[in-house]
Amino acid sequence: MAVIDHLVYAVADLAAAIDWFEEATGVRPAVGGSHDGMGTHNALVSLGECYLELIAPDPAQPDPPSSGLPRPFGIDDVLAPGGPGASLVGFAVRPADGETIDDIGDLMFDAGTDPGPVVDMSRLSPAGDRLAWRLTFPSEATVPFLIDWGDTPRPNVTQPGGLELDDFAIVHPRPFDVLGIVVALGLDITVTAPDSNDDSPGLRATVSADGGELDL
Repeated sequence: MAVIDHLVYAVADLAAAIDWFEEATGVRPAVGGSHDGMGTHNALVSLGECYLELIAPDPAQPDPPSSGLPRPFGIDDVLAPGGPGASLVGFAVRPADGETIDDIGDLMFDAGTDPGPVVDMSRLSPAGDRLAWRLTFPSEATVPFLIDWGDTPRPNVTQPGGLELDDFAIVHPRPFDVLGIVVALGLDITVTAPDSNDDSPGLRATVSADGGELDL
């Protein structure tokens, strides 16, 4: 079984997004750090049992990224003129207690989806601590990628809190294409068809705090 680890929200400018989020909810996300070679940096805020990652192009890194690969989550396309703009671009799940990332990878295989290889990642926190985790890279926004923090404290217990994830849904023109994965992983996520003429697959969420509610 798996549980939601975090949601990923792409923004064009990280500093501006931190201010925007604080104004909307009363909670200020904490700067996380740069993903060296990936061309991105992030800020994090706890949602209780999971967390929200604001991710943006990092102006301190080369453009395109020095890895030679596109920025993750299709960020360049999302933020390009004519793209959808700031939006949820992915979500991660982690193993439940007693499970491993390989266990939930097997569940995805059984559901007919290849989660991809597990790779080791790390970054330095603003305090200089090295955080390490293992993950698979996302294939598309509506299919979860996998993450395992190992001995590293999870961001949902270390980052600013006071927020709750009130609602999270996968929106897909063919809901049964992703429902099997959600069921196989034991996730409590709504899977629904679009309610408008826009049949693009995507994610939507609502988070709330004493300072206000925000739809993502």
